[in-house]
Amino acid sequence: MPLLRLILLVLLMGEGDSVCRLQGSAQPPELAQDGDLVIGGIFSFRTGQDYVVNTFQTIPGVRKCKNFNFREFKFAQTVIFTINEINKDPDMLPNVKLGYKIYGDCGTMDILRAALALVSDVTREVSDNNCTKTDTVQAILGHSGSSPTIAFAPVVGKFHIPVISHFATCACLSNRKEYPTFYRTIPSDFYQSRALAKLVKHFGWTWIGAIAVDNEYGLNGISAFIQAAHELGVCIEYSEAFSSSDPPERLQKLIEIIKDATSKVIMAFMSHREIKLLAKELHKQNITGLQWAGSDAWVTDHSLTDSEGHSILVGSLGFTVSKAKIPGLEEHLRQLHPSQFPDSQFVRDFWEDVFDCALNATENTKKKPCTGLESLQNIDSQFTDVSELRFSNNVYKSVYAVAHALDNLIKCKEGKGPFLNSSCADIKNIQPWQVLQYLDSVNFTTQEGERVYFDSNGDSPARYELVNLQMTNKGTMEGVTVGIYDASLPESHQFITNNIPVVWGNGLTKQVPVSVCSESCLPGTHKVLQKGRPVCCYDCIPCPSGEISNVTDSIICMKCPPMYWSNKQRDACIPKTIEFLAYNEILGLLLVLFSLLGVFLTMITTLVFYCHKETPLVRANNSELSFLLLFSLTLCFLCSLTFVGRPSEWSCMLRHTAFGITFVLSVSCVLGKTIVVLMAFKATLPGTNVMKWFGPAQQRLSVLGFTLIQVLICILWLTINPPFPFKNMKIYKDRIILECALGSPVGFWAVLGYIGLLAILCFVLAFLARKLPDNFNEAKFITFSMLIFCAVWITFIPAYVSSPGKFTAAVEIFAILASSYGLLFCIFLPKCFIILFRPEQNTKRHMMGKTSHNDVHF
Repeated sequence: MPLLRLILLVLLMGEGDSVCRLQGSAQPPELAQDGDLVIGGIFSFRTGQDYVVNTFQTIPGVRKCKNFNFREFKFAQTVIFTINEINKDPDMLPNVKLGYKIYGDCGTMDILRAALALVSDVTREVSDNNCTKTDTVQAILGHSGSSPTIAFAPVVGKFHIPVISHFATCACLSNRKEYPTFYRTIPSDFYQSRALAKLVKHFGWTWIGAIAVDNEYGLNGISAFIQAAHELGVCIEYSEAFSSSDPPERLQKLIEIIKDATSKVIMAFMSHREIKLLAKELHKQNITGLQWAGSDAWVTDHSLTDSEGHSILVGSLGFTVSKAKIPGLEEHLRQLHPSQFPDSQFVRDFWEDVFDCALNATENTKKKPCTGLESLQNIDSQFTDVSELRFSNNVYKSVYAVAHALDNLIKCKEGKGPFLNSSCADIKNIQPWQVLQYLDSVNFTTQEGERVYFDSNGDSPARYELVNLQMTNKGTMEGVTVGIYDASLPESHQFITNNIPVVWGNGLTKQVPVSVCSESCLPGTHKVLQKGRPVCCYDCIPCPSGEISNVTDSIICMKCPPMYWSNKQRDACIPKTIEFLAYNEILGLLLVLFSLLGVFLTMITTLVFYCHKETPLVRANNSELSFLLLFSLTLCFLCSLTFVGRPSEWSCMLRHTAFGITFVLSVSCVLGKTIVVLMAFKATLPGTNVMKWFGPAQQRLSVLGFTLIQVLICILWLTINPPFPFKNMKIYKDRIILECALGSPVGFWAVLGYIGLLAILCFVLAFLARKLPDNFNEAKFITFSMLIFCAVWITFIPAYVSSPGKFTAAVEIFAILASSYGLLFCIFLPKCFIILFRPEQNTKRHMMGKTSHNDVHF
């Protein structure tokens, strides 16, 4: 202490003076009581000072505080009540009386001066013989503001004196290096900022404005909030700071920013002074429809009701410490009387203001003299109201924290102490730094069941109530608890709302206000950020085909699994449509009808030939091969049906092999008929007997031989790598084509190639026989039928390769039907016409070409 006295105190010794005076020393404590151990306190009983420019031509005087702050005075009285309660407790600090020294300064410099006075341990005037009499405080309670606390806490910390605040929430005060002796019974703004960020996120407010008071409390608080908000995906449209001492132009600029902004939610980290100024100006300019969220420094201040434009703040949301009850505090407050503190000017001013009377009539003639019988018992005011004790409870806990630390110190057992060699403190000379040691380990539970302790940074557990400013029937604005926040719980359970209805901005809306830069992207769309704007500003773009988003505000679209595709809304994956040439669709139905029609016509032709099998025309055209050809054509028409319907293992193997074998059988029959025609023509020449080399037996063997070769090819194909059902997902992305994979392409093209080889051979032979006698012109019809057959299958190859999906099967069916109809019509239609409509030409004479040239020729 000697060094501090050399720095802070200059003794002015006047000649003949009997006392020493301390230049620039602070005013005496506003409220004081002697004790064995003394606790200091600093509160601001008034809210402001007149601005004065010091010229330093004279000794600067202490600026007078103005206005009343009943809440701060209640805090001081809570300290007194708690100390009295502890002094009456026989189990707490036995044989020790606690005293207090409470200052009521309002300006930051005056608060610092009061703190230094408590640190210096020297009274204002002492005797000449004992100029260094001390009255050490074991701890300093307060201040309510973060900025004054930031100013004096480091200075006090140099002297190892604990500072315990009930209301200073700046997160910067958790810095143990800068503020080694600072503790608080209110959570740090670090937690409040994160709680507020979760609040705006909970209600879907992703586009908000942020305003702070221009000091350490506001700037640190809003900075922590913005950081936490960004982590949760909340964007800040603007961030501004101002102070009540700023020029009016600064406030007007802020009003213009709020007016031009598109966000409808404002986060305000400021004191009641700044929020009153802001609300007043907004009300004056009729700027409404805003939803306010704020810090505990203003959201529970009852004096807001008395401010102009307070209706702007109705519906505000904010976190504050939990409510509590302090039994006996109301009786203590109502028993207050100026006689208890005869040296306190503030108590006298307070009394005169409440009862509108003058305690000293000579000094104030405008008011009636006080009778001395005035009492607060029947007075309802902010001072006597204990219905919503929040920060007063923090004061209560602060006093008890110091008392428990002192109690543990006094009750220390030698050999189990926290100091060197496990020693205990000297209870006759307790030093503040020893109290610090015990404050770190304080852990007790209040009468309300609340656990009190400090973490390694001197902070208390973060527990808040979410309050909503609502108008009461009395016309006052009060905070109604609508939720809780407990940082000690798991992340998902920290913020819980209850079922109490919330009043929203200005009390005008019943639904949660909307404050977003861009509307939420519905399922089926995804966010695409707008260039040069915050992440909360985006466009909603529909998901591409095959991708979905099934949640609101999706950042990306998810691809559907291979067997699924997106629906029209792009919000769900549905199984892909399986597509194949089905019987119940128009294309499949038409092809089936044409196939059955071909079967019907073939059977009619067979019936006609059978009924006229003894006629020369039927006999001359090798009736056995004709009937075998008609049978094979029937099979050709029927095999086309295997290409319609859902592919299966048996249908895939059957369709290609049946097609290959039946067509080889048909072409073999045509080839046999062509050879017969050629042989018959050669047999008419003198000296030739070639028919013995190609009689009925040879004809059957040739057809059988040609067909067996195709059967062998099909057997090899089915044995080595047969066709199989295949889900083709490459042709179309949105559907699955169920088709028959060839298995071995070599087998398929071998089947087709063999058919083509026989068809070309048949075409060449028929072409050579085209010069036969006019009346026997079957070779011409065979030539024409083979020409159609070859043309169909030559065009089939590129059409088959390029046709997608089910049209591949349709093209193959079309080729089968076209070639089958070509054979049926070209070979049998002219003969049926003669048999049915020109029976006179169905004679051997006519077949031998012995009719006149006027006869009809075919």
